[in-house]
Amino acid sequence: MSLESHSAAVIQLAWARHLGLDDGAFASALESGERITRADESARSLEFVRLFGSSALVGPQWALDAAAGISDEEMAQHVTLLTITRSHGGHGQGSAALFFADDLPLLRSSEEVTVSHGNPEAIELEGLCPPDDVNEVGLSHLENRYTIMLDENGRKVPVACGAYTEWEGILAHMGVLVAPQWRRRGVGSLAASIAAHEALASGLTLQWRTDVSNKGSLATARSLGFSTGGIQTSVLLG
Repeated sequence: MSLESHSAAVIQLAWARHLGLDDGAFASALESGERITRADESARSLEFVRLFGSSALVGPQWALDAAAGISDEEMAQHVTLLTITRSHGGHGQGSAALFFADDLPLLRSSEEVTVSHGNPEAIELEGLCPPDDVNEVGLSHLENRYTIMLDENGRKVPVACGAYTEWEGILAHMGVLVAPQWRRRGVGSLAASIAAHEALASGLTLQWRTDVSNKGSLATARSLGFSTGGIQTSVLLG
């Protein structure tokens, strides 16, 4: 589904505030065609964001100087930021695709399902999943959780959780975690749809962020109807 024009402006506003920029920074950059930069000598990371055709780079001045002649396409690659920051201990983070939505089709289950809003069920689900998946989704940081419970061996067990937290007071930052044995069966998309519509009902625009190498998460975002909005690439400084 395509985004309404005003939704893109709302998303840019949220990211401008996240990066410590003026509210209209991304719109101005689109008109000028120039990359937005903000020097922050206390920054513990170097962060590059490309959003709806505008880009921004925030970090220490030495990093901004090193990136001055590098194209946005190159800056979006994690290896570029690692190279720039190598002498300052640059490491970790990576590149993440950014997806957004201001409306989505509502998915429905062909059978009755139980949805839990409790924390214990989400924690139990995390215990069933690989640590890398748990860390990327970060359910513990997403305040609103909707865990699908299904019957297994005579008891209700958590199989998938869709969750979101309010981000910069404007966006609903989403995450979905699915137990390995229940993947590719539609429960992840259903959990995501439930969380997404709760967030939309609260007046928030949806944000989906996932590592560019996570094919499953990328596919889920697209299948739900999210629109591609940009990319975020960052490294931690030593």
